[in-house]
Amino acid sequence: MTVGIVSTGVYIPETKMTGEEIAKRANLPVDVVKTKMGITQKPIPGENDHTVAMGVWAAKEALRKGNVDAKEIDVIIYIGEEYKEYPLWTAAIKIQEEIGAHHAWGFDVALRCGTTIMAIKVAKSLMLTDDSVKTVLLAGGYRNGDFIDYENERTRFMFNLGAGGAAMILRRDHHENLILETELMTDGSFSEDVVVPVGGTKSPLTAEDLENGLYRLDVLDPVGMKARLEQKSMQNFLKVIRTSLQKSGFTEKDLNYLAILHMKRSAHDFVLRELGLEEDQSMYLHEYGHIGQMDQILSIELALQEGKLKDGDVAVLVSAGIGYAWGAVTVKWGGNQ
Repeated sequence: MTVGIVSTGVYIPETKMTGEEIAKRANLPVDVVKTKMGITQKPIPGENDHTVAMGVWAAKEALRKGNVDAKEIDVIIYIGEEYKEYPLWTAAIKIQEEIGAHHAWGFDVALRCGTTIMAIKVAKSLMLTDDSVKTVLLAGGYRNGDFIDYENERTRFMFNLGAGGAAMILRRDHHENLILETELMTDGSFSEDVVVPVGGTKSPLTAEDLENGLYRLDVLDPVGMKARLEQKSMQNFLKVIRTSLQKSGFTEKDLNYLAILHMKRSAHDFVLRELGLEEDQSMYLHEYGHIGQMDQILSIELALQEGKLKDGDVAVLVSAGIGYAWGAVTVKWGGNQ
């Protein structure tokens, strides 16, 4: 029994923030933003670019591209962010209604920027264990850039956060773009390093918090987090890629394309070197920044447009999310009769 990718869809807002604008707001040299941080521009939400709405538009695009009737969908998994139109709201059910998937049921999942990788594993597991589930839609939106204070140096590594939506349709017994094996890791020692410090049960939101801008993302232990990340992050990042490949029957020598999240240029180049990959075997998302868990789907679409991902290629989708989580899934692209 196989599970394959039928189609993908992406929505990118028209509104952009340039590297020059980020540099000005953060009081940084433009060259640091563009070259070191690797952001020439990034999409930011327009007036109507709400989180779930962007996921709906991406889902409709995936349905169109895959020639899939919404009534064929059995399950919808929302892969977008918890920051959305309303709090305490199940976004998958809204997507179900908006696209007309009246025979489906849905639920939301969250692993920050690792959500798409995790959701692919969940979707495949559902299809392999429940005969009633044949077609699954993953869809969601992201605009966590709203939580960035460009004057806060502690969150500089998140200045690349952008906005957008993405979707992926998976189907059992689909013999193209096969989903192989996934590897996931989490490390709870980072669980409270990056948080929005107010607005939860520990510190309910107050008018004073709003005035002081405390509702934005912050790093509570920047020195400790940096030390622990330097010790573990890249090792774990490479480990999930190699383990996913190994579990799928491949090695890194078989790897043709890496769909990787946006990160600073030096880290991106390091990962490619460690895996023996050339620059044209990945996409560096310098014109998009980091759209959270949407990066991998965006990378696939851009790679197909530029001819970097071809039939027969072994591809790995990889991400890391605050918390901290690392995940990778191997895909055998193209026809696999």
